[in-house]
Amino acid sequence: MNAIEVLDKNTIDRIAAGEVVERPSSIVKELVENAIDSGADAINIEIKDGGISFIRITDNGCGIESSQVKKAFFRHSTSKLRHVSDLASISTLGFRGEALSSISSVSKVELITKVPDSLTGVRYVIEGGAEVSFQEIGAPGGTTIIVRDIFYNTPARKKFLKSPGTEGGYISSIVERLVLSHPDIAFNFIINGSTRIHSSGNGSIKDIIYSIYGREISSNALAIDTENEGIRLRGFICKPTVSRGNRNFENYYVNGRYVKNNIITRGIEDAFKPYMMQHRYPFTQLFIDIPGDRVDVNVHPAKQEVRFSDGETVYSTVNKALFDALGEKDLTPEISLTMNTHKPEKAEISKSHPEPFETVRKTDIPAYIPADDLVREEPRYLESSLFKKDNKTSVKPVQISFSDIVPESKGPSVKVIGQVFDTYWIIEYEDKMYIIDQHAAHEKVMYERILKSLKNKTHSSQLISPPVVVTLTPAEDDKFSRNKQVFESLGFEISFFGGNEYIISAVPLNIFNIDYKDVFVELLDSLEENNSPGPEIMLDRMAGMSCKAAVKGNNALTFAEAEELIKEMFTLDNPFNCPHGRPTVISMSKSEMEKHFKRIL
Repeated sequence: MNAIEVLDKNTIDRIAAGEVVERPSSIVKELVENAIDSGADAINIEIKDGGISFIRITDNGCGIESSQVKKAFFRHSTSKLRHVSDLASISTLGFRGEALSSISSVSKVELITKVPDSLTGVRYVIEGGAEVSFQEIGAPGGTTIIVRDIFYNTPARKKFLKSPGTEGGYISSIVERLVLSHPDIAFNFIINGSTRIHSSGNGSIKDIIYSIYGREISSNALAIDTENEGIRLRGFICKPTVSRGNRNFENYYVNGRYVKNNIITRGIEDAFKPYMMQHRYPFTQLFIDIPGDRVDVNVHPAKQEVRFSDGETVYSTVNKALFDALGEKDLTPEISLTMNTHKPEKAEISKSHPEPFETVRKTDIPAYIPADDLVREEPRYLESSLFKKDNKTSVKPVQISFSDIVPESKGPSVKVIGQVFDTYWIIEYEDKMYIIDQHAAHEKVMYERILKSLKNKTHSSQLISPPVVVTLTPAEDDKFSRNKQVFESLGFEISFFGGNEYIISAVPLNIFNIDYKDVFVELLDSLEENNSPGPEIMLDRMAGMSCKAAVKGNNALTFAEAEELIKEMFTLDNPFNCPHGRPTVISMSKSEMEKHFKRIL
């Protein structure tokens, strides 16, 4: 084997730089975090060519003493730590002491700095880790760092950089997160001479959300502010109508630091799960303040991961706050008839306006409707046209008053106007028209029945004739034997039939008109995919079954059937989405309709 040698300083610095400086965005992140830690309340960020050729960060912070400037570029030099015990309570964004050393080893760096009580400042130039000049100059208070020609001395790494536009996009994402996490600092972000982000530093997170993400997201933002067991959670989430196909807008900060953490992510997504379609992700800008001794930030080289000493409390704090915030709002999407290529703006619901169906959910209505009652009558079709063909007699739309749901003394009644396309029911309430998808509504009602029975540990069964025989493999037989009580808690009655066969004689009451053998096998498979047995782990499967069993579109319901379905739907805590996250109901305001008929301007 080759002889063991100690690496020279230049090689050590280049290796260390590889951990800290992945691309221009890494440099911007480190330098802006240092500027924030300096106590600055105004920071200017300027880049050219995606930061590859030029980065300039200017702040009005405390500056660096002239005697300390050179030392700042040594490896592991920092003003933020003194002892190993300090790692347990880090409150600054930067602390490793590798940023300036690593950056200067792979680029050309110029630093200009002045402390407030000094008459003059210092200009220090260092290129590729080698000092070029050190001189006294006139300068304003604070620090300016200019970084030029990244990886000029490591061409093998430079060739892996992407186009200036792509690298600039990475920097923009970093800057957006830093601006959002520090609303009390005035930021100015310039790309190739053009200002892209400007914040006033007035402390308003919502103002920054508006300036970065626009009106649609800002108008749908819900404020979060709660505290639990020493953990404070604040910020904004958006209604489920605002979603993305990736987690790019799912942002959160721990003690001012942008991080990624599976516990927080799970808390967010579990709260949104009843409202969001599969593979869609919410918009969040959340800030978690937690005592430093309960969080470890020294996990990842780029400080983007954290660990918590009490992850369960963090999860419950995030999950409950978001779930409660979503449950308190009317999440009905409002539609617009505007015909253009842009997405319609979502309407902001006035706090002074009563939430539709608020009193409906609070009334004492039986939670159970026998499944057969929804389909037992022969369908009676509503007149499909408002006017008869002879144009002599008009047909008045039928109206059913839900006076038992919303008494006249408490407000206007809900009116069922009719059905279109044998799928959608039109309802009038106050100054809005609501359109309900009968399949999504029935799905939701059935799913909630199943969920309620699981939570209450009650079940109802229906006998099936003839019984269904299923054949299990030895592995399936063993799994079923260990989890037989789980199936019984759901309402199945299954008995041994001989050999490797079992007989299903009863199934959950709310499951009908589907292949019971497939249902059983699907549930059995779900136990294999999840290690801990119990009814809760089958909820996704039960949601799928409720979809199969629910009344479909193009199946005409009678008014009585629709009335009972809609009545039960609006007793639910979340009547706005089916188990898969699709909307059950959309709305259109009277004023929006009158605009398109030119009744109002």
